Amino acid sequence: MAATRTLDTLASLYEEDETAWLDLMAELAREGRVEEFDLAHLVEFLSDMARRDRREVESRLVVLLLHLLKWEFQPDHRSRSWRVTVIEQRQELNAIASRGVLRSHAEETLPAVYERAVERAAAETDLPVDRFPSDCPYTLEQLLTMVLPEAGPEARS
Repeated sequence: MAATRTLDTLASLYEEDETAWLDLMAELAREGRVEEFDLAHLVEFLSDMARRDRREVESRLVVLLLHLLKWEFQPDHRSRSWRVTVIEQRQELNAIASRGVLRSHAEETLPAVYERAVERAAAETDLPVDRFPSDCPYTLEQLLTMVLPEAGPEARS
């Protein structure tokens, strides 16, 4: 009966305050009290984290590709902020997707992510979608190592 109450309490804590629940799960793990884990929610939480990581990779790829497309197809509108965005997204992608499962995910989803970036680039630039290459012109390795030239003295902020 006590175990049921504990599971009910943990389940309630998970619903009410996920961070407090995480702290408690970490404490139980440190103390080796794995029999007290809220396994159902722990499995759900870990799966959600993996999905979030994959979504973050996709989101950063879209933003990176979007700014690269704008940089290439609107050279007269280049700005420091576009260049900074490319640097930021490249650095963050390197931090999370330079190896392992997330790198594989980035490579696998690059074609679909590129399509999303083209759609956004067309909307932001007022250029037709067919003005952009139909296939992604960059490899993941190029995206992770790319350095854009300075935007130039006439570049807007």
